[in-house]
Amino acid sequence: MENSPVKTQKTELVRVRHLVKHFPVENSNDVVRAVDDVSFDIFAGETLGLVGESGCGKSTVGRCLLRLYEPTSGDVFFEGQNIVGLPNNQMQILRREMQIIFQDPYASLNPRLSILSTVSEPLKIHGIGNKTEREERVADLLKKVGLDPAYMFRYPHEFSGGQRQRIGIARALALNPKLIIADEPVSALDVSIQAQVVNLLQDLQSEFGLTYLFISHGLAVVEHISKRVAVMYLGKIVEISEGRELYDNPLHPYTRALLSAIPVPDPKKKRERIVLQGDVPTPINPPSGCRFRTRCPLAIEDCAKVVPELREIETDHFAACIRVKGYETAPSLERQ
Repeated sequence: MENSPVKTQKTELVRVRHLVKHFPVENSNDVVRAVDDVSFDIFAGETLGLVGESGCGKSTVGRCLLRLYEPTSGDVFFEGQNIVGLPNNQMQILRREMQIIFQDPYASLNPRLSILSTVSEPLKIHGIGNKTEREERVADLLKKVGLDPAYMFRYPHEFSGGQRQRIGIARALALNPKLIIADEPVSALDVSIQAQVVNLLQDLQSEFGLTYLFISHGLAVVEHISKRVAVMYLGKIVEISEGRELYDNPLHPYTRALLSAIPVPDPKKKRERIVLQGDVPTPINPPSGCRFRTRCPLAIEDCAKVVPELREIETDHFAACIRVKGYETAPSLERQ
């Protein structure tokens, strides 16, 4: 592309290529195509937001990155090492570098374990420190997430939702990971508490040099925290871009529809809504060609025949849509 700025060198922490995860349907030969040929990169120290409607496969992607779900096929590289198919003993060592924050802070905590036992459990599993050292580490972690260290002797039911999520964050930090999968970490919280938790995650990222995959269906939250954003629809990533660029210049029609639904905090301004027709197709039998074509206002006959790949339409701005200007001559993500 002419007059394109020179790209700054980034350190790649995670590389995902052609990731597929299918779930068998009970008493049937069908499969749920939760994730179907997904490719993207996460760079060290950044936050990549992953957004889309409920059921599009966002959380499945996050769990496949940690191999909480075994991928059906594809490759997941962490610091250059392909972790797909890695033996369990090697994977356990690697998991010190990658942790997860779950959506439901109460369900992710064992109600029979004290906070001390919960947060120190990763340290025990990996043989780090003695009892006194682990207790000191838990006290330090609770302070880092804004809780009183004396709370370590309490149990999950004694805390609010926001406090429980802070405990989940402390547990994720226990092993000093490089990558944290934040799986809708604020969606179960009140709006005011959401802001506190997002700000905490940003502060911790600055302090510890963390890298986040931030999964959410809340575009306003993702805009606030993410350096780059990937948009997912029915098991496919349809657009990836720098956050500000994506919000100012969305290329894919699905992204435009999502952004048009964000409320404008000004009663004098109105955003033109793009109302999509029809329902989201089933991932058991998705449409041929482009999966969004059955709801897309720009769809043409070729959209049913061509499976669009992610291509760099503008500098660092990728989209998977044959109707986007410049798509035919743009390089694909696979060539990066």
